[in-house]
Amino acid sequence: MNKQIHAVTGAFGYSGKYIAQRLLAEGEQVITLTNSMERENPFGAQVQAFPFHFDEPDKLVAVLSDVKVLYNTYWVRFNHDTFAHETAVSNTLTLFKAAQEAGVERIVHVSITNPSLDSPLEYFNGKARLEQALIESGIAYAILRPTVLFGKEDILINNIAWMLRKFPVFGVFGDGAYRLQPIYVDDLAKLAVEQGHSRENTIIDAIGPETFTYRELVAEIGHIIGRERPLLSIPPSLGYTAGNLVGKIVNDVLITREEIEGLMADLLYVDSPPAGDTRLTEWANRHKDTLGLAYSSELARRRDRQTAYHVNGQEESSLTLA
Repeated sequence: MNKQIHAVTGAFGYSGKYIAQRLLAEGEQVITLTNSMERENPFGAQVQAFPFHFDEPDKLVAVLSDVKVLYNTYWVRFNHDTFAHETAVSNTLTLFKAAQEAGVERIVHVSITNPSLDSPLEYFNGKARLEQALIESGIAYAILRPTVLFGKEDILINNIAWMLRKFPVFGVFGDGAYRLQPIYVDDLAKLAVEQGHSRENTIIDAIGPETFTYRELVAEIGHIIGRERPLLSIPPSLGYTAGNLVGKIVNDVLITREEIEGLMADLLYVDSPPAGDTRLTEWANRHKDTLGLAYSSELARRRDRQTAYHVNGQEESSLTLA
């Protein structure tokens, strides 16, 4: 059987949407697996949506039965009362097994830089377990390892800008010398689609062309949006407490202890050539008038499964390639 369908997890969300958009531009037939069946479909009839069916694997196998390539972006950023890393790992293993049983030819999987089975951090440990499972599945694979994504629906870069706009000083965990290599979300999508057309097993550090220390990143964003603030080096525990307080104000999780530990352990840096071309500084300059005007909430996106993601403070109503 000559399978033609490309399945993208989370095509109504962030990175999955950009992957779906690029596939459609190439004339591919696309479906999506999603937990947000009630969310507005920005692609209309071009992309049919199916629930994940993690609790009913047979249905998941049936959905994937005509799928040629599966692009997996499914994950959770932190543990919460209603979701957890361990659940995300278990669900993704179910997805991989269903893909195997359905005869999916290739999986393009979004992971993270520096995953490790020995890591005490659930995020990096969980990602390593999934990479191992995919490699052992026998399905052709491409594993993409991004650090921080930026784009119109971004959370991290936007919220750094938001805090710079709202507060007279900005606290940096420790010396702020740990590094990040942000990649533009559509550069990641381009890489994913390119790898979807290949059949070679590969692991790629999906990083952007610029490397910043955390201190440099915050300072650069402040300069670009015209909100240069004093950067104060503070103990990580104090930074977490301050972040927790701000999180309560905005009814979100601003930062977690694990995220601080991962940052300070330099886990968002690798010594690899860039896989994306778009420079964060140039992108931020193009969006400097709107970047950080409104807070972007992770929990709001997970609680509200109907409203489209917001773009620079505006609800997104259409798709355009930047």
